[in-house]
Amino acid sequence: MEVLKADSVTVKHGGQTILNQLSFSIQQGEQWAIVGPAGSGKTTLLKALTGRQHFTGHVTLHENNLTLTRKIVLVEQQHHFKNLSNTTNFYYQQRFNSQDAEDAITVEEDLQKTLTATKSSLQGLDELAELFNIKKLFTERLIQLSNGENKRLQIVKALLLQPAFLLLDNPFTGLDVKSRQKLEEVLDEIGKKGIHIILVTSATHLPFFITNVLFLSKDGSYITEPVNAVEWNDTHATKAKVSFDHELLRQLTLNNKHASFELAVKMKDVNIEYDHKILDNINWEVKNGERWSLSGPNGSGKSTLLSLVNADNPQAYANDIYLFDRKRGSGESIWDIKKKTGFVSPELHLYFEKGTNCFDVVASGLFDTIGLFRKINQQQSALVIRWMQLLKIESLQRKFLNQLSNSEQRLVLLARALVKNPPLLILDEPCQGLDEEQTLMFKEIINAICVAGNKTLIYVSHYADEIPACVTHFIKLENGKQVE
Repeated sequence: MEVLKADSVTVKHGGQTILNQLSFSIQQGEQWAIVGPAGSGKTTLLKALTGRQHFTGHVTLHENNLTLTRKIVLVEQQHHFKNLSNTTNFYYQQRFNSQDAEDAITVEEDLQKTLTATKSSLQGLDELAELFNIKKLFTERLIQLSNGENKRLQIVKALLLQPAFLLLDNPFTGLDVKSRQKLEEVLDEIGKKGIHIILVTSATHLPFFITNVLFLSKDGSYITEPVNAVEWNDTHATKAKVSFDHELLRQLTLNNKHASFELAVKMKDVNIEYDHKILDNINWEVKNGERWSLSGPNGSGKSTLLSLVNADNPQAYANDIYLFDRKRGSGESIWDIKKKTGFVSPELHLYFEKGTNCFDVVASGLFDTIGLFRKINQQQSALVIRWMQLLKIESLQRKFLNQLSNSEQRLVLLARALVKNPPLLILDEPCQGLDEEQTLMFKEIINAICVAGNKTLIYVSHYADEIPACVTHFIKLENGKQVE
């Protein structure tokens, strides 16, 4: 029995056709995945199905499957919320400053607002909170949640709307292996209760409960098939090809005046505590030229550890920490540290003002600011363009960061991290949102930069296949402690 039918769905934007005459139908009991390379229109399709993206063509829902409260609900890849001052003007370091972090509402307050708006039952919330294991988070501030914790919260809020269709945009991005498996199991349970799931994900990581796949291509063509179709992956999965300008990379990384130090990082018996212990007795040294993998499950303390290295956490002054051979609190400024580091995090793009174009985002990396607040000279401008050329995003210079696809945003922020050719790169889940080809290209670029330019690297990823070959040192956290 057909429950949703899309007929000749076409989306055009800025003179470009994103989706072209797309037609498919979903039958009762089917759960769908949308896959394809970056820029093929996956997120655009989700927004079209919810009515948030203008399109031509028709999307039909069969009325006997819907009531006034049963609808199509989209959970986006990134979360958005207001603070207690009723603004969205959070700053990046706010989560690490306990006094300012209190301006964000708690998980329980956020859920109560959703309950009131949807007139859902408290019992329904209790059941979902139990299913998604978020009861223990009720007193946490939204700004302090980990990636995985936030994903679970957003899905619970969506389910309180009692949707007939739950649309998820890359719900597994940023999750560790165990968290991903748990989310798959929970979504399977949700599907068994009669909710149809349509999710955007990687072709190489299809959840076990998916029954059908819609593969989109950049040229507007598409294929729909059952997930158990013979040799589906071999036939349709992206064949990644790595190519970049090696000579341009060599020129961009030729000189680095800030690379004269013995130890990039030295931590001795470091402890960080808010209402509970975040980091527990960390001892760690990163020597000049070493490339480290930092791993651990969601909520294990990785982001807090990086905030100490990147001079974003004021608790560094209460600990025995050395950065670039200088003890924290011995007279160096935050900017002295930041000018030697290039940094990417999964949430960084959220802190740029809307309407900031990509050229300015990359250029802001020259000054370590979230936005460009000064004029740059001709030489600096040329440097920005050359880094964008290396990452094949020069065409995005005048586009707004908040209007880009997730993968395009990621590459722009990578260019921002690299633009001043820093001796230390801190890359927190840098491949989030990238397709297979982009991931391979980025790994090769980082590998070449580190080897040729003798860079020091701290690299965070939940997946071994995303770690560059140059990484030879490993540190793992669990519950804030170092583990073997």
